[in-house]
This record gives sequence, C-alpha cells and structure tokens, in this order.
Amino acid sequence: MPNPKRRHSKTRGRKRRTHYKASSPAMMVCPSCKEPKLTHQVCQNCGFYSGKSVLIPKKQK
Repeated sequence: MPNPKRRHSKTRGRKRRTHYKASSPAMMVCPSCKEPKLTHQVCQNCGFYSGKSVLIPKKQK
C-alpha cells in the first residue's frame, strides 16, 4: 500500500472536510393528530402509521 511521503497540513485536511455537515432529521406532520413526527416512523403521539393504528401510545401524565 502506498503511504504519504510527507505530512499533510491541518489546513489541507480541514479543507477536505468542509462538506461534512450534520443535517436535521426529516420531519412531517402526522395526518391523524397533526403533530410533528419523523418520516417513515410510527407517530409517538397517536400510534398511527400510513392511516392504520399499529401502536397503542403510552398515556401522558
């Protein structure tokens, strides 16, 4: 395997990493209860997914 002959500077490595950014998760509005939820996930508020009840939500205190 080839190895670098010389050390790369900190700036050179940081220039390469400028596009490594964290992105926020995709959110949508639940069609049943109108609360925000993650896409392709069961709604934690009402327990519906794709118009069907698939989960019994925990009661909030």
